[in-house]
Amino acid sequence: MPASDDVFSVSALVGAAKRLLEQGFPSVAVEGEISNLARPRSGHIYFTLKDGGAQLRCALFRREAQRVGFPLADGMQVLARGRLSIYPARGDFQLYVADLEEAGLGALQRAFEQLKKKLQAEGLFDAGAKRPLPRYPRRIGVITSSTGAALRDILHVLRRRYPAAGVLIYPSQVQGAAAAPSLVRALETASARAECDVLLLARGGGSIEDLWAFNEESVARAIRSSRIPVVSGVGHETDFTIADFAADVRAPTPSAAAETVVPDAGELLARLSQSRGRLGHAWQRAERERRQTVATLRHRLELRHPQRRLQEGAQRLDELAGRLNAAPRRLVAARRARVETLRAELSRLSPARTLADLHQRFRRLDDNLARAGRSVLERRRAKLEVLGRSLQALGPEQTLARGYAIVFDSGGRVLRDASQVAPGDRVRARLARGRLRARVEERDEGDA
Repeated sequence: MPASDDVFSVSALVGAAKRLLEQGFPSVAVEGEISNLARPRSGHIYFTLKDGGAQLRCALFRREAQRVGFPLADGMQVLARGRLSIYPARGDFQLYVADLEEAGLGALQRAFEQLKKKLQAEGLFDAGAKRPLPRYPRRIGVITSSTGAALRDILHVLRRRYPAAGVLIYPSQVQGAAAAPSLVRALETASARAECDVLLLARGGGSIEDLWAFNEESVARAIRSSRIPVVSGVGHETDFTIADFAADVRAPTPSAAAETVVPDAGELLARLSQSRGRLGHAWQRAERERRQTVATLRHRLELRHPQRRLQEGAQRLDELAGRLNAAPRRLVAARRARVETLRAELSRLSPARTLADLHQRFRRLDDNLARAGRSVLERRRAKLEVLGRSLQALGPEQTLARGYAIVFDSGGRVLRDASQVAPGDRVRARLARGRLRARVEERDEGDA
């Protein structure tokens, strides 16, 4: 051990603790509940194992994770085996998991699901293989513990609902390692003796471990091999066993199973009374229907009497005569209405009317043309006046009126530069009013 006054770096201290931990716990097994489950894209799995007092970080790398034969989820109870160490980057104390398996109830539930899937694939639970129950069984077989409360409940229900049926009890163990073989023997015995019309396979409620005998494959196969229909009533309403799926009918409780296999004697008596009443009502209804039929036939006979048919024929003849008399008047009225319609149509298509419409249209077009011509002329006149004023404003007269003059050389060219003439040349000048003739005395070519 280093002296007490030695100073470690963080890396050295964490490394030393890591080595001590790995040497002291090279292999451990720990059971707990999964929480904070994480699955990054790397394929590794990280989670925390916890119980009521502590938590432990765990790492399950991809290669080991591929060997886990069940899906992981938060809240699952598992048994993890691996080595303890420290993750230096964070200084976390954690378990590197090499093997992982379900623990406690999870393992039992997994075994249940695997067996259920296997037998279901074989067709052991197919609805087509279920046998119908007898409607009125003469004798009922009960396979259960002879000392359990389930038997007392079943016998009470059978006596109350249907005392006419006999009951045979096939005692069996319903809990423990010997329960499954005992149940199989009872089923085989009842099937071989063929003393009953239906069998009840029952047990009261309990934990999944208590009910496990009814999840054994041998019991499920014995149920399907029985020559007598089997009704299962195991546990409470929320309990499901493999025996429930294999049985011909599943009841939620032992008492409900007893109610399933027998009718209610009170209900049968009530139904019998109702049937007697319905029979009486049916007889009365049939009598009323027969009387109604006789009355209907009598009425039909009266309707077909020859005198009635003669009366109807005479009435029909009067109606036809009236229609014959009214036919010419209706024909004349229809023809008159047709003539009026044709006259109106002819008037609408008359050439005179067409010419009048065209003449009116021509007058409208002529008026429109005159108005359009006047409008165009006025616009052109206004535009011309605007252009004239603009031209006048830009013309030389306005410039001359402000005191300027236009000077021409002897050839009539407008002079713009003093270099175009020489002293002694004759020039002409145009003013706003009149013209001048002059001689150049002197030339100055400087800037204006």
